[in-house]
Amino acid sequence: MNKFLFSFALLFLVSTSVAQELNCQVNVVLDAKQEFTTVEKEIFDQLKQTVYDMMNTTQWTKDKFKIEERINCNLQLQIKDSPSPGVYSGALQIQSTRPAFNSSYNSTVFNFQDNDIVFGYSRGAQLIYAPNQFRDNLTSILAYYAYFIIAMDYDSFSLKGGTPYFNEAQNIVVNAQSASGSGWRSNESGKKNRYWLVDNALHQLFEPLRVCNYEYHRNGVDKMYESLETARINMYQALTKLNKVVATRPNSINLLNFCQAKNTELKNLFADAEIKEKQDLVTLMQRLDPANSSKYDEILK
Repeated sequence: MNKFLFSFALLFLVSTSVAQELNCQVNVVLDAKQEFTTVEKEIFDQLKQTVYDMMNTTQWTKDKFKIEERINCNLQLQIKDSPSPGVYSGALQIQSTRPAFNSSYNSTVFNFQDNDIVFGYSRGAQLIYAPNQFRDNLTSILAYYAYFIIAMDYDSFSLKGGTPYFNEAQNIVVNAQSASGSGWRSNESGKKNRYWLVDNALHQLFEPLRVCNYEYHRNGVDKMYESLETARINMYQALTKLNKVVATRPNSINLLNFCQAKNTELKNLFADAEIKEKQDLVTLMQRLDPANSSKYDEILK
């Protein structure tokens, strides 16, 4: 797999054991304010297993992964309502991480909550993804985020290495729109939706964000084992590239999502930094993500 040739030179792809790309943990949570029948709860238990099977057994790319190379990710599906029999609505929390070179540390790459989840599901239903087809809304949503997770991960290992998988996610958007699926249009959820998430990722104006993603992880996260001080400097330099994005697309979903995914990490990694280094970082992050200024102030404490 190309991305690991960039980062883990000691891992040679000679093993005959092949795993799928994702190591995805799945949880289904029911809104405590809603009353669901015993039958529905049994269906949700099956739904959890069905989602797990789809995410972890579908071969999303042509690359060969070893078990230890799989991308660790988590999905939490919150069921909030059932507007009609067999139809459910709610939210989906998606998170993925990638390992730091020569370390047990994992860095959050993608952390996003999709609040526009509507799907139909019945007992015994299968979720099978077929490229260029819209079978049902849930299958398309899961496939979309599988490709987005993979694209973000590949981008963190090789410069714009995730492009083919962002393209796959965008194709899913187009097919879902043609089938009148819910949550796929540009005017839904105030530009904080699946349409804009991938459209921005592929737009030239967001190229600095993709460069940042790569340099932050390869020159920062992957260098921590050598020198934390050098890693911090490189992380800061990578984040400065986001100034170009905020100048043209302030408060865009991709920019804010990346910044917020790194908030806790930056606070921890810069805990022992010099005060000037902390102040420069906080000034930068508050310019990029002004709505969360107070969170970045915590870096100074």
